Amino acid sequence: MTGAAVQISHLSKRYSDFVAVDDVSLDVAPGEFVTLLGLSGSGKTTTLMAVAGFVELDAGRIAIDGRDIANLPPEKRDLGVVFQNYALFPHLNVFENVAFPLRMRKWARPAIAKAIGRVLEIVSLGHLATRRIAELSGGQQQRVALARALVFEPPVLLMDEPLGALDRSLRDQLQTEIKRIQRDLGVTVLYVTHDQEEALALSDRIAVMAEGKICQLATPDEIYENPASAFVAGFVGESNFIDVTMQGQNGPLATVAPAGIPGALFTATPSPAAQPAQAQAVMAIRPEALRLAALQDTPPCNAIPGRVALREFMGATVRLTIDTELGPMIVRDGRVSEAARFKAGDTVRLSWNERDALLFPPR
Repeated sequence: MTGAAVQISHLSKRYSDFVAVDDVSLDVAPGEFVTLLGLSGSGKTTTLMAVAGFVELDAGRIAIDGRDIANLPPEKRDLGVVFQNYALFPHLNVFENVAFPLRMRKWARPAIAKAIGRVLEIVSLGHLATRRIAELSGGQQQRVALARALVFEPPVLLMDEPLGALDRSLRDQLQTEIKRIQRDLGVTVLYVTHDQEEALALSDRIAVMAEGKICQLATPDEIYENPASAFVAGFVGESNFIDVTMQGQNGPLATVAPAGIPGALFTATPSPAAQPAQAQAVMAIRPEALRLAALQDTPPCNAIPGRVALREFMGATVRLTIDTELGPMIVRDGRVSEAARFKAGDTVRLSWNERDALLFPPR
């Protein structure tokens, strides 16, 4: 199985007055795993279903390895599709569900048996070939849907929220399996989810979508560490936001005055979208980039006092809510860190490195 390139060019789709997809363009390399990530109504599923052929375009072009497929019916596009509800046939067993796309393509019986045996081993269901769908767990049903989408060796696999109905531990397990299978087979994947952790774990690149547009397209590391906007910083992961006024810029750093603390000045790193001429900005800091110390400790330049309002033990990490003059601030650190020793009611000093404080235009 060899993955194919996917080219989406100036895709648009409108439902009456609602613009579902607004001039979206996206190139996916052969064998790449790209995730469309966004809230409900952001346009991610409409984009995926347009590629699959279940949504008629208002404008745009969709090509697989350079071949325009925009006017082809779904069955002629030769794409594997895994739906959110799996769309399995409950009256058929595992073997017959997986065999369905092969019978539709009029494969010979020996070829069908060989292909199904191979794909069921890939998804670890070889021992359940005769099991009825109603007798399977949710995770096993998801594997059947994946096997059915892969059995005819499509160059592109489309997946629409395939893990949405599963509990967290099973989702984590199947994320690893999906990524392993994709790497082993070399198939190109276009994946849709609203789950940020899922997107970060699975993807080679992520397209963050909102209001029918792509807000940022980059690797998971780049999306998380260098978000293109305050929206992306707040949607992918968690961020603390502080309203500030730009005071000036010296090289790669800017001086800002926070709202709510007269006379205070901080240093921060402007994002490409934050122009020095803009007086107002918002500063975003990830919870894990904040450091806690006892209030009497010598304060660094970017520091404010606070009081621990809430301590939440999350297992591997501890999440602390700190009441400050800037409002509540969230700190997240390892359970064996210095920060983890603080408890509700403790007075603390909150500080951060200017490289971890990113400036964006006001939200």
